Amino acid sequence: MTTTTPRAEYPRPNLVRASYTTLNGTWMFEIDNGKSGRARGLANAETLSGEITVPFCPESKLSGVEHKDFMASVWYKRAVELKKVPGRRTILHIDACDFMCEVYVNGKSCGRHFGGSTPVVHDITDKIEDGKNIITVCAEDDQRSGCQPIGKQCNEYHSRGCSYTRTTGIWQSVWLEEVPDAYIKNVKFTPNAEAGEVLCEILCENAYGMPVSCVTSFEGKPTGGAEGVVIGNSARLMIKLREKHLWNVGEGNLYDVKITVGDDEVDSYFGLRDIVFDGRKCLINGKTVYQRLVLDQGFYPDGVWTAPTDEELVADIKRSLAMGFNGARLHQKVFEPRFLYHCDRLGYIVWGEHGNWGLDISKPTAWAGFLPEWLAILERDYSHPAIIGWCPLNETQRDQDPRFVEMLYDMTKAYDPTRMFIDCSGWVHVKTEVVDAHDYNQDPASFRDNYEPLKENAQPKNKDHIGIVPAKELSFISEYGGIAWSLGEGAWGYGNAPQSEEEFLTRIKGLTDVLLDNPCISAYCYTQLTDVEQEQNGLYTYDRRPKFPPEVIHEILARKAAIEE
Repeated sequence: MTTTTPRAEYPRPNLVRASYTTLNGTWMFEIDNGKSGRARGLANAETLSGEITVPFCPESKLSGVEHKDFMASVWYKRAVELKKVPGRRTILHIDACDFMCEVYVNGKSCGRHFGGSTPVVHDITDKIEDGKNIITVCAEDDQRSGCQPIGKQCNEYHSRGCSYTRTTGIWQSVWLEEVPDAYIKNVKFTPNAEAGEVLCEILCENAYGMPVSCVTSFEGKPTGGAEGVVIGNSARLMIKLREKHLWNVGEGNLYDVKITVGDDEVDSYFGLRDIVFDGRKCLINGKTVYQRLVLDQGFYPDGVWTAPTDEELVADIKRSLAMGFNGARLHQKVFEPRFLYHCDRLGYIVWGEHGNWGLDISKPTAWAGFLPEWLAILERDYSHPAIIGWCPLNETQRDQDPRFVEMLYDMTKAYDPTRMFIDCSGWVHVKTEVVDAHDYNQDPASFRDNYEPLKENAQPKNKDHIGIVPAKELSFISEYGGIAWSLGEGAWGYGNAPQSEEEFLTRIKGLTDVLLDNPCISAYCYTQLTDVEQEQNGLYTYDRRPKFPPEVIHEILARKAAIEE
């Protein structure tokens, strides 16, 4: 087990309070495959049979458990010294726990949370006592049910193909904060770069009728502010900025914000930028941006879904930038807020996605396993300027119920009309704003020939990669390449592996040139940033070593595109 507290950095950079106590580290732990733990009294027990290092999942090396088989249920337990303070509330946060999570404090249930990628938050004030308190967590996970999204977690015992080691239970930080009785729960920033203003929507608890203020600054210099009153459970303040500092690709200009409601004070930030999609082009602050994206799956050899350190989150972004990319599809996983924060400050554009694989959306009963969590994702991540688009589904089956996809479009656009939207990346589009395709053709000549008709406003020749929407509107090849390289035993990549570094570089340049030279294509996404277990088609190995000189790949990927002329 680790001797230092892992991942102890503040986990929620866009809503920071002075009060913060990490609960990461050693917890008691027990696997409960019979799901009999409640009947056996584990919620009230003093101890469990084993130990684990939180926030790493039990499948991972860093957890100290490394149990790779399916786990129907797991239990966690830890003693914490707490004190009740009049006029103050104690809030428990579990930033992600896969999939159903029930929390107990001193044997009393705080309720259940469904969804493996969004925060579990409980006000535990009424259940704590002065002195020793026992926090118990039970997580239940059924990756093979078809009723919960699992992303790239494998539903067979061994990892295979493009499905990898599973994640069960807690996999993001656990922490406590102390707040006043009236406090700020969430903040939603909607910037208007052209007008030089930002709408600040503040969601509160127990604060009806209380005064609220927002004060903004940039690099320490005051830039504006506004005051108001909480009506119901929220306040809306429009702040006219005295100075405009635009957030752009490669320029992560961030305004600082101090928000006060009664005795509660939080620090936050926002980026001033506008996004427009004109049917072909993505424009940020009125300028065409060619999206040079990489597929980032967010897996780590020692932590699985959890980065071993905060520094590794930053390092993956810098690895991508070194290869010539300006952003990423955050693929089949909801990335943690600290990763998004680093994207924000580095000017690294990303698409927010969900891990819909494993969810059989032809079954209406599965909708409950997805829709509430998708809304929670939008609420959690709305204010990150680095997110330029939403894509809830990837390569969905052809017998899907179109009502589900239409609902996703409508609910996403109702909550966030400011960003681009792709309904089902790669295959069957139903109701979408951006038309994309996945194409792993390894021959540059036929790859080019397929997309030449776009220049005449006609359909691509190979519609197998497009689906059933008007493919002539295609502007984004959101998966391509995936060239196999350095294959070990049992490993794979797309196409026949090149026999030399020169052959690899010729192929990646030929495929990429097709997309950069086509004036109808405004975005690509190369598969992928790193190898993941047996899928060895990354530009870096799984342990993050570059397979080719980054400057050579950068020259291929980052050159000017036709649509930028």
